[in-house]
Amino acid sequence: QVQLVESGGGLVQAGGSLRLSCAASGRTVSSLVVGWFRQASGKEREFVAGIRRSAENPYYADSVKGRFTIAGDNAKNTVYLQMNGLKPEDTAVYFCAARRDRGYLFAEVGEYDSWGQGTQVTVSS
Repeated sequence: QVQLVESGGGLVQAGGSLRLSCAASGRTVSSLVVGWFRQASGKEREFVAGIRRSAENPYYADSVKGRFTIAGDNAKNTVYLQMNGLKPEDTAVYFCAARRDRGYLFAEVGEYDSWGQGTQVTVSS
């Protein structure tokens, strides 16, 4: 079982930046698919970005493409989500999730079996 701990959330003005971290233990991120998801108040959890084996096949939701970047650091066993050009509609609790890599990157909540506790991101207008 993989344990995941997110950090880096906070309050930022529109147009600002934050970097979220997802620290993994129990397995190395180089053996995992790691996804970032978010859940706004009253809405369903949605896929934001994902990456295979720390560096392969980065994939983004259309709503964040060009603004967010996902990347892994094997030495720190951590996957990051760099968020630039933040908008009020990015406000949500952000979760990282993981599953063993089987050669595909999944964007569905149900495909991931390990989840972190979430970190709040609030973007003010």
